[in-house]
This record gives sequence, C-alpha cells and structure tokens, in this order.
Amino acid sequence: MKNIFKNRFKKEQDPLSAEERMKIIEDSSKLVGPGVFYSTLIVIASFLPVFLLTGMEGKLFSPLAWTKSFILIVDAFLAITLTPVLISFLLKGKLRSEEKNPINRKLEKVYTPVLVFCLKWRKTILALNLVALLIGGFMFTRLGSEFMPPLDEGSILFMPVTLPDVSNTEIKRILQVQDKLIRSIPEVTHVLGKAGRANTATDNSPISMIETIILLKPQSEWRDGITKNDIITEINNKLQIPGVTNGFTQPIINRINMLSTGIRTDVGIKVYGTSLDTIDALSQKIKNALEGTSGIKDLFAEPITGGKYIDIIPKREEIGRYGLSVDEVNSVVETAIGGMTLTSTIEGRQRFSVNARYAQEYRNSLNALKQLQLQTMEFGPIPLESVAEVKISDGPPMINSENAMLRGSVLFNVRDRDLGSTVKEAQNKLNAMMAKMPKGYYLEWSGQWENQIRANQTLSLILPIVVLIIFMILYFTYRSMKEALITMITVPFALIGGIFMVYFYGINLSVAVAVGFIALFGMAVETAMLMTIYLNEAMDKMIAKYGNSSETLNEDIIREYVIEGSAKRLRPKLMTVSVSLFGLVPILWSSGTGADVMIPITVPLIGGTISSVIYVLLVTPVVFEITKLRELKTKGKIDIIDAN
Repeated sequence: MKNIFKNRFKKEQDPLSAEERMKIIEDSSKLVGPGVFYSTLIVIASFLPVFLLTGMEGKLFSPLAWTKSFILIVDAFLAITLTPVLISFLLKGKLRSEEKNPINRKLEKVYTPVLVFCLKWRKTILALNLVALLIGGFMFTRLGSEFMPPLDEGSILFMPVTLPDVSNTEIKRILQVQDKLIRSIPEVTHVLGKAGRANTATDNSPISMIETIILLKPQSEWRDGITKNDIITEINNKLQIPGVTNGFTQPIINRINMLSTGIRTDVGIKVYGTSLDTIDALSQKIKNALEGTSGIKDLFAEPITGGKYIDIIPKREEIGRYGLSVDEVNSVVETAIGGMTLTSTIEGRQRFSVNARYAQEYRNSLNALKQLQLQTMEFGPIPLESVAEVKISDGPPMINSENAMLRGSVLFNVRDRDLGSTVKEAQNKLNAMMAKMPKGYYLEWSGQWENQIRANQTLSLILPIVVLIIFMILYFTYRSMKEALITMITVPFALIGGIFMVYFYGINLSVAVAVGFIALFGMAVETAMLMTIYLNEAMDKMIAKYGNSSETLNEDIIREYVIEGSAKRLRPKLMTVSVSLFGLVPILWSSGTGADVMIPITVPLIGGTISSVIYVLLVTPVVFEITKLRELKTKGKIDIIDAN
C-alpha cells in the first residue's frame, strides 16, 4: 500500500534540462517579444491625434492619452526585458502541451471547423466581409454628429431674455414670478435668479438678460418615468410670459461657451457689418428663416435696437439769451443726473469717492428732469426745458464688436436632434440669403459648431500621418510591404463593429467617439500582428519539413499549416482581447456624472474589438492563405518573413 501511494503521488520529473528550458524561453521571447513591443508602439502612435486636440476637447482627453501612453511605454520595455526573466524563474515543473489544456481543447474544437469552412469558401467569406464593410459605410453616413456628448451637470441654467427697455421694477417682478413657478415643480429643490450684471468687469450682461440656476433633487426622488428633458419642457410650458424669450442650458457649459466663442447657446450665427440697423434687419431675416427647423430650440435674435435714451439737446439761442454757456448747462446736467465727485475718503487700504447729485424725486421722470433749475445772473433760476430739449429716443441697448466690426448674433440651442444635421439644414436654408448679402456684411457660425469644425480639421489633418507612421512600423517589423498591408487591412473591418454598435446604441459621432475609434485602431493592429507572427511561424515549420518549392508544396499542405498557426495559438490571441473587453464592458452599465463621456468612448471600442477578433481569426488566415498560394504559383516558392 505504501508503494502504491508513493508511486501515485510521486512528482513527475521534468524531462527538459535547464539549458533546454532556457532555450525554449529564449526562442519564445524572440518570437513574441518584438511583436508585442512594436504593437505597443503602434498603439502609442495611434494616440497622436488626441495629443494635438486643442480647446475644451484637448483639455478633456489629453490626460487619457498621456496616461495610456506612459503605461504602454513602460509595458513595451517590460515585455522584452522583465517578462522573460520572470518566466525563467516562475515557469517550473513539467511543461504540458497545448493539447492537454482543457480550455484550449474546447476552443480549438469549436474554432477549427469554422476556420476550415472559411478556408474552403474563402471567396464567399471575403465577399461577405466586403458587403459588411459597405453596410458599415452606409451606416456611418447615417450617423448624427456633435462636438461633445452632452454632459449632464445635474442642474439647469434658465436664461430668458426680455425686451431691452425693461425697467428694474418689471424685471424684478418677472424674476419673482418665474422663481415661484419653477419652484412649484416637484423635482426642483432650489432656485436662484439674477438679472443684469454681477459686480465684476467680466460680466457685461444687460438688465434684460436673466440667469436662473435650478438645482434638482436626486434622480431617485423624481416622479416615475420623468427625465431631465421632461422637466425642461414643463418649465418652458409654465413660463410662457409675453415679451420673454426662454432659453435653457447648463451652468458649466454655458460659461465655457461664452468664454471660448462669445456665444451663450449651443450654436450662434454672428452677423458682421458696419451699420447696426442693417445688422438688425439681417438678424431678423435669419431668425424668420430658421423658425420651424427641426431640432432648433430657444431661437432668439439679440436686439440691436430698442434701447431707450434720454437726450438733452441744448438750445443755443435760448442759452445765449439767458447769458449762459453750453458748458454751464452740461455741468448742471452732469451734477444732477450723473453725480459730481467732491472728494475721496480713505479707510485703511481702501479708497472711496464721495459723490453728490440731486435726490431721486428730482430725476425720476422726464417732467422732473425738465424742471431742473439753472441759476442765471439776470433772470434768476430757470427750468432746464427753457434752454434744452429733453426727450426719450431709441438706440442700441448694447454695441457688440468683434474683429474691428460691429456684430449682431442669432442664437439657438439644439435639442431632440444631433448638432451636425441641424446646422447643415439651417445652412441650406440660409444659402440663398447669404449669396445676396450687402457688400461689407457676412455671417460666421459659432458656438459648439465652431469647436466641432476645429476638432474635425485637426483629426482629418493628423490621421493620415498616423496611418503612415503605423504602416512604417509594420513594414520595419515584417520587412515586407505585403505583410504590412495584410495587417493594415484589419483596421477598416475592425471599424465595422464600432460603427454597427454606435449606430444601434443611438450615439452621435463626436470627439469622444473619435477617441474611441482611435484607441480601437491600435488595438486592432495589435491583434492582427499576433496572428501574422504565428502564421509565419507555422510557415517556417512547414518549410523545415517539406522544403520551399512548388514541387513539394501544394494547397492542402499550406492549408494544414495555416490552420495549425491559427488554431494552435488561439488561447493567447483570445486572452489579449478578453483582457480589454473585461475592462470595458462594465462601463456600459455605468451611470452618473462622467458616464456621458465614457460610454461614447467605450461603445466603438467594444464593437470594434469584437469585429476585429472575428476578422483576425477567420478572415486573416483566408487572406494569408490566398497570398501564399499566389506566391507559390507565380514564384514557385513562398516568401518567408522574419517578423522580428
């Protein structure tokens, strides 16, 4: 019994010597290490467009690109230095073949028949992939576009605009009515409204512009089935006040828009010219042309006229008759209405001016101003209306200028539709009018659309350079133009899955989605490189056994080793992809602040990773076999690639 247990639990001796084990580790590291190193460089190179993004998108995504790049740089060097050393220390005991791994056996059992079918019907498989590519291209043209996915800040900024000549009393009343109505909505917890400018030089808001910050309760306390858009619609329906044009945005994005573009809404059309009246007429025409356009909300033309001014025009003949001068009349007007600085007082490090002007009851109406008293030498005190005409006249409430020209603007937000198609439809409506603009006047699209155009131009400029860099890395890896092209073909087919998933997920194209496709670009090339390396290793084994000649090789032999190169290394290929998928899939179920940006990055990555794996496992061997058979037919041998 003792001998039975001893033999049963006796540790199997490793038939390999230490030198043989180190030789296997060295050969395996030479086979895979360079490919892993160069594929990591490709992933880093694919992030170059993100580094060149500017503005808000650059500040948002550059930390992601820097972090990933630094991690990959360290990973590239560890893959060829530390990893083989750790393997030599940790890989002990008897080495088992791939066939004895149960997971690998099951994977091969499923994968091998499918691969054999694809190799048998290779033309059909290639045709199906081309059809899928065409469908993906069609879907891509049907996707909406926007600058950035709307980030839910958790609160609402209500920005209505009244008529320019609104009084302080009336704007105060409107604020109180609006705040009371907004507070009546169950999801609202706090409301704070402000009219006019704050006590700062950077805020030039007129008294007619209201800013109301609406804080909402946690979403768990909302009514069943209600969304943030429903709350905005309910607020808009309750606040239909005559003379007030409603507008909705969010606090943070509103400040970013105003600082970066000078436009407080999603999109603005700036009208430049030399005459305020003509600019106002053009703005009203644009507003009327855009009314009713799908997706355009809160449409509003900034008022250029409608401000009220008190004009005091001296009557020179009357002034002379009373023995006065124009300066004396102006001095009284300045002191009475504007105030005159008498002195200044110092309190600690602060300095305050002391002004004097007439009491409120002497200047609170037009009649009171007309009765202001001027002292004369011969006739005693006389009213201001005796020597000056006092009247109310119309004028611009605020004069905006940009690029050394007068500027007006037509503002609108975009809801229930993507930004790109909304702006393009609006541009089509305005094309006829823009062709008939008066000389010296022109339009300029601004806001989020301006940022989107800038980001698209940056990406379209740098992406071809990145593709060229990646192709050169592949060329120097394989030392073969043909192998580099086979690997690069993976990219458009990887994008198919990303486009399909973005389309069915209902996400618009944006900078965030572009970053996801950029990350997918490098990942797809990395997976294809591993497959190409293993297929070339199988070709080396085939030539070692059969030689490299059309007399000894045929289609069946090449197919046998293509299947071996694809199936025998199936587990490491799937492990490479699975690690990425396991880290990405949980993001799809994330919620809360930040998920609005992360999900558009993740969706194309997941879909593209799945499609690239299918392509690499099933189509790359087909393309590889077709290439080798063509080489054998034309050259009488196949090309051997040392993919190091």
